[in-house]
Amino acid sequence: MSRQILAGRVAHLGTTVFSEFSALALKHGAMNLGQGFPDFDGPEAVKEAARKAITDGVNQYAPSPGLRELRVAIAEHGARFHGHTGIDPDTMVTVTSGATEAILCVMLGLVDPGDEVVLFEPFYDSYDANVRFIGARARYVPLRPPDGSHATWWFDRDEVRAAFGPRTRLLVLNSPHNPTGKVFTREELEFLGGLCAEHEVKVLSDEVYEHILFGPARHVRPATLPSLAERTLTVSSAGKSFSLTGWKIGWVIAPPALRDAVQRAHQFVTFATASPLQAASAAALRQPDTYFQELGALYSAKRARLLAGLAEAGLKAYAPEGSYFIIADISGRGFADDVAFCRHLVTEVGVAAIPPSVFYSPEHKHLGQGMARFAFCKTEAVLDEAVRRLKAGLARAR
Repeated sequence: MSRQILAGRVAHLGTTVFSEFSALALKHGAMNLGQGFPDFDGPEAVKEAARKAITDGVNQYAPSPGLRELRVAIAEHGARFHGHTGIDPDTMVTVTSGATEAILCVMLGLVDPGDEVVLFEPFYDSYDANVRFIGARARYVPLRPPDGSHATWWFDRDEVRAAFGPRTRLLVLNSPHNPTGKVFTREELEFLGGLCAEHEVKVLSDEVYEHILFGPARHVRPATLPSLAERTLTVSSAGKSFSLTGWKIGWVIAPPALRDAVQRAHQFVTFATASPLQAASAAALRQPDTYFQELGALYSAKRARLLAGLAEAGLKAYAPEGSYFIIADISGRGFADDVAFCRHLVTEVGVAAIPPSVFYSPEHKHLGQGMARFAFCKTEAVLDEAVRRLKAGLARAR
């Protein structure tokens, strides 16, 4: 009897939606507003720091927890921007190969087979895959779009309470949120902190869009709240804040016992990440305030540009509070679902977007089928050409 090649943990997984639609965009010459990577480079000073590190011989393995220079910069950055003081770079920080590795290592270090992990939907796709990898079970809570009673994306508190139980081990938060752009408020975080304290649940706080915010929204780091300080593992990276997604430099900040759990996994997942890029990321985190102010202004202008363009193309869009994604309502446009709509966009209109239903559990998949996600981390020329094509292509479809 022949044995199947694929292990059960990956047998159900296909190509990620990002890879699929980026390949389609390339094939059809489409403007790629799908995958969330900037089509422009990060600061020249940071790239120069990487070149200098290579020239100066920072080219061998870094210590597994990360170069100390970067760990110190991460601690300083947390205090400087979020009031997250008291971070010991020697016992509370691990540098990882991107935030995606950090997320897996948190789950490997803290969650056992049969445990439960609470996820808000729509979710970044690696969350659900990682829960499955470790043999745990996801409990899903949908975020719902703005309506007459809610100015921003919101969650039902009774649904959250119902998701917690005796096997709940971890709550995953992503704020600013991909793909909705929601920024969780202090009051929402305090509610969630109370539930986590009641059920002795740890929190994975994914904050990779921490510097991409739009007023009046304000990012509150869960680890700075009393109810969450001792149970939160903060994950972030250099990729989004510095437009260097290909560098894959991420990190975890956590109380020593929780960081130790992450480090135990990390040392056998990648051991260490690229040394010269770690050195350069330390320089990035120490950029002057003007850099971060200009980053916010840059993305505010891109957000406004694409929101206006989507409206001109006849699509109702939900203005994000943070991140660099916009969710648009595509219901009533004559397509079977969001996958069919996005395939039509990329092959017939020449614009790539992502179908959000892939970020939902099977039971809630229908909630994403009337939407499409567009990324605005692109140059003005790309955004303008995408809007031109959308206006012409959607007019033909109508």
